[in-house]
Amino acid sequence: MKTLIVTGGSRGIGAATARLAAQRGYAVCVNYLQDRAAAEQVAASMPKAIAVQADIGVEDDVVRLFEAADRELGRVSALVNNAATLESQMRLEQMDAARMQRMFSTNAIGTMLCSREAVRRMSSKQGGAGGAIVNVSSGAARTGSPGEYVDYAATKGAVDTFTVGLAKEVAEEKIRVNAVRPGFIYTGMHAKGGEPGRVDRVKTMVPMQRGGQPEEVAAAILWLLSEEASFVTGAILDVSGGR
Repeated sequence: MKTLIVTGGSRGIGAATARLAAQRGYAVCVNYLQDRAAAEQVAASMPKAIAVQADIGVEDDVVRLFEAADRELGRVSALVNNAATLESQMRLEQMDAARMQRMFSTNAIGTMLCSREAVRRMSSKQGGAGGAIVNVSSGAARTGSPGEYVDYAATKGAVDTFTVGLAKEVAEEKIRVNAVRPGFIYTGMHAKGGEPGRVDRVKTMVPMQRGGQPEEVAAAILWLLSEEASFVTGAILDVSGGR
């Protein structure tokens, strides 16, 4: 049984990914930051799963997260870097440095730290059996999210670049690294940005004329993790209804 860590797995795309992975036979480590009850509920719905609290922007927490997964479920062979933060919509001139640092700490540095720990376990050069990493980016990386959260968009642009670079760096070590770039998806993230109904407001901008569901993103993630994508690395898959 393969062991998967899903960061930010207590809700939205993370929870949908964790559930689908369990259906596909993975043992799943559901990472969460604050909502223990939600994470434990997700884990309880699976045959073999644990919920582990960790702030992925904190190096010691990331190390502890991976050690817990190794100990309780088996050596980690798959990682979905889904955890991300978002803050209230505003223009750049209203933002302070503390907000920018919070955004990059979780969305960009957190993704890099988790990937580092995954590579240490998966790399054939370090005795690993290989594995797969999927980073959850955002359509904001392409559009820039002007007037809403250019800082968030910038962190996701960093994730895209990191995905391509790491994929090439570890390609010979039996590790595949890819990303999905969701468009407007119905998740609680929009409420954190101050507009719970945002998807319904902007869905007419999508060629398919609707927002996406977390399960649709999860399906793309699980394909990238699977052997069906065995010759795919360094790819960024848009799951955005054509936008």
